[in-house]
Amino acid sequence: MIDQDQAPATPATTPAATPAPTAGIDWASSDHAVAIVDPHGVQQDRFTIPHTAPGLRQLVARLHRAGVDEVAIERPDGPVVDALLEADLGVVVIAPNQVKNLRSRYGSAGNKDDGFDAYVLADTLRTDRGRLRPLTRDSDATITLRMTVRARQDLVAARVAMANQLRAHLQTTLPGVIGLFRDIDSAITLRFLNRFPSQDKADWLSPTRLGNWLRSIGYNHLANLDRLWDHLNQAPRGTTGAQAAARAEITLALVAALTGLRVQIKALEKQIADQLAAHPDAAIFTSLPKSGTVRAARLLAEIGDARGRFPTPESLACLAGAAPSTRQSGKVKVVTFRWAVDKQLRGAVVDFAGDSHHVNPWAADLYQRARARGHDHPHAVRILARAWLHIIWRCWQDNQPYDPARHRALQRLQHQAA
Repeated sequence: MIDQDQAPATPATTPAATPAPTAGIDWASSDHAVAIVDPHGVQQDRFTIPHTAPGLRQLVARLHRAGVDEVAIERPDGPVVDALLEADLGVVVIAPNQVKNLRSRYGSAGNKDDGFDAYVLADTLRTDRGRLRPLTRDSDATITLRMTVRARQDLVAARVAMANQLRAHLQTTLPGVIGLFRDIDSAITLRFLNRFPSQDKADWLSPTRLGNWLRSIGYNHLANLDRLWDHLNQAPRGTTGAQAAARAEITLALVAALTGLRVQIKALEKQIADQLAAHPDAAIFTSLPKSGTVRAARLLAEIGDARGRFPTPESLACLAGAAPSTRQSGKVKVVTFRWAVDKQLRGAVVDFAGDSHHVNPWAADLYQRARARGHDHPHAVRILARAWLHIIWRCWQDNQPYDPARHRALQRLQHQAA
């Protein structure tokens, strides 16, 4: 026991914990450059590992031996990131455009060098740790949905490109089919071309034969028969003679490719519907106006379910490109389009917002007021997208579906109109 007359001893100061070394990885397809720096910014180690399973195991082992706790890298996914997370290493993502700007910290040449970029990543993590946010992974269900949604987008882009190629081919081969039905890549257009791939085959048709063929495939709009015949009959003539057979084979090849793409897109859409139905956040995104299945799935997949990624609605709006970029120097202030964004997220949000104003009075009012101020359609849609993101963020954070009855701005507008 301490004597009451004795002054208490000064408590011992606990020594501050020594910061751990940091690492940076410059990712590539075949090998990866790695740099490790100590707490003073001195490079401890620098090496390259192959993009193989043994190489990734070697990477993790060397990082652990060096005492590294966190790693900076330029991409948020892939086998390297998976290996780091499985080894309980923190991952911080620094975007490539940021790395490009950060090179000037360490020299004026600005040359691209994998090993140097790895060092820049590691040292930036050491010096700017307070401003950087660790990678927060979405759930497996969201990652799977994102892969399926993006795969469908790629196939849709391929279908559009193939349809444009078919249209250009038909300009010479068989112009009468262009505009005959609504879409050049619709099921009925492809069936028509499969049966009548050349001008010679199309010449066999008469109004009666065209009507009989349409009935045989279950066409339900025979009232359009006269219009279809006039369109086909009055169009410029296509290729005949010696070249017709070769061009018909090209037509059939393009039709087969488009048919296959349509089948695979339908198969992916079924997977998307199943994956969305099983997702815990499905009700939030399917409750949005004009969301549908694919659009709701795309929004969910790109926003994700890791709530910590977006602590504020503005952080979500900035990454989606819905918030403008402001630059100010002295008395000059310039507000411009935001280029450094997640383009997949921006595409999903803009696609949704661009259609929502057709069915939602509040969205229609916001869009029309933006147009009245002189903004073009894309700008007005971005303004609407930013407003929707505040609503989506709130629903997302509260795990509550969108309820028009609780949307005060919508209710106020409807009350004024009543």
